[in-house]
Amino acid sequence: MTNELSILRWVHILAMVYWLGGEWGVFQTSYNVTNRELSLDERKRHMETAYRIDILARTGIVLLLPLGLHMGKIYGFVPFLDGTGIWWMWLFFAVWLTMTWMAFIKRETAIGIKVTMLEEKLRYPLIAALFIVAFMAFGGNGPIVTGEGSHWYPAKMALYAFALCIGLFLRLVMRRWTMRFQILAQGPNAAEEAALEREIAQARISAYIYWITISSVCFLGAVKPF
Repeated sequence: MTNELSILRWVHILAMVYWLGGEWGVFQTSYNVTNRELSLDERKRHMETAYRIDILARTGIVLLLPLGLHMGKIYGFVPFLDGTGIWWMWLFFAVWLTMTWMAFIKRETAIGIKVTMLEEKLRYPLIAALFIVAFMAFGGNGPIVTGEGSHWYPAKMALYAFALCIGLFLRLVMRRWTMRFQILAQGPNAAEEAALEREIAQARISAYIYWITISSVCFLGAVKPF
């Protein structure tokens, strides 16, 4: 069990690194996506680069939750995952990760957009459940069993749910990139250019909040302050 926990922690750190680093890569690439001085083809190449970087960040996001729950089971925080529960949990997230990669591979097709929309809709009940379970844990109720000295675990869960909320907005912005560039490919369009710049400006503000949230999740997991 000691090796199991160590391996899970190692993969958890890698997932967090890809999440944080990937978001930085997409952030920097977005400057060239909105640069009107570049040709449309050049801007589309930067958009493609952003998507290829982002899929690693998305993979890290998806993996962090089951890894955290698995470690929580070992710590004794998530008793409902004992027995076969852990396998059903991993099966659920394997399906989620498959959908994430399918949406990436087929991103410029109708099926890719449908999978993306479905995957995003699945996040809403998941986010709500994470918030509810986390706040119930602070009150000493619910499926997450924590107490004095281990409240960092539900706090980390709540911050992760908040990060998913920001991630939904950033995913929306990236999905709109594809649609707006399809319109721009037909010829210059000042309205689409303005909308693209406005949305990415909003996304950059969200990205700063995103990084602070991710760093806070890292802090809670590493320091376990309360």
